[in-house]
Amino acid sequence: MNWTKVLAQDELPSDTRKVVKVEQRAILLVNHNNQIYAVENSCPHLKLPLQKGKITEEGAIVCPFHRSAFDLATGNPTTWTPFPPGIGKLMGMISTEKPLAVFPTRIEEGSIWIGIEQKN
Repeated sequence: MNWTKVLAQDELPSDTRKVVKVEQRAILLVNHNNQIYAVENSCPHLKLPLQKGKITEEGAIVCPFHRSAFDLATGNPTTWTPFPPGIGKLMGMISTEKPLAVFPTRIEEGSIWIGIEQKN
């Protein structure tokens, strides 16, 4: 695993988010309840950006476009394309349910680090 320093810890206060680039990927950092999460900044449904998605009390991010929701810790979908009503279910059939890519994080010497798996 490659660990990359992406941001000073104080640049991501509680309940904020920021998109960073790591190895050609846009990764969304989220500080939710003083826990740092790193997820792909594109919904696995139609690859639309998640940066403005709502964070739920349960710790999921909700896609602002079709309202699919993903657990920030595991990336597992908790809801798949419920919006717009009626059409959302059809859109969900176009793209089967997929998890959101998540990345391990660590805090070291006041900086946030993200781990990216090496491709073989």
